[in-house]
Amino acid sequence: MAKMERVREVIHGKLDLDDMQRKYAAGWRLAALEWERESEGAGGEDAAPARRLEEPPFGFRVANDCAHLEEDPEEMRTLNTMMELIVQDISLPRMADELNRRGCATREGKPWSAVTIFNVFPRLIDATPRIFSGSNWPERRREIARVTWNS
Repeated sequence: MAKMERVREVIHGKLDLDDMQRKYAAGWRLAALEWERESEGAGGEDAAPARRLEEPPFGFRVANDCAHLEEDPEEMRTLNTMMELIVQDISLPRMADELNRRGCATREGKPWSAVTIFNVFPRLIDATPRIFSGSNWPERRREIARVTWNS
């Protein structure tokens, strides 16, 4: 199957029919159209329900096609590192120090703290089966076992 190329354009002013015809002639086809207008505030019969925007779970990002999520390799490495440190029974403050020492950053680009690690725990619980079933986990687990417990 051929790879689809997508371009998103923001239209300022009116839609230009000649520009659309040039794009059609160049092989482009319209895939989506989004309309907006100013509203008089909440309520009213024409008011659309508010959409709740959420960030993808830590370890994932929106794919280039904007239709699904894909793993974020850097964030997944951070989750794997967290799991290794948990297996080693490292405290949260020491875990934050180790993540920062390894150059891992939060999604906002800030250093890790005990609180930010704690806030990622629900996502880590979701990702645990994937981490434990990874092909390299048995080898990594053997390496972790060599580290002195809670050193």
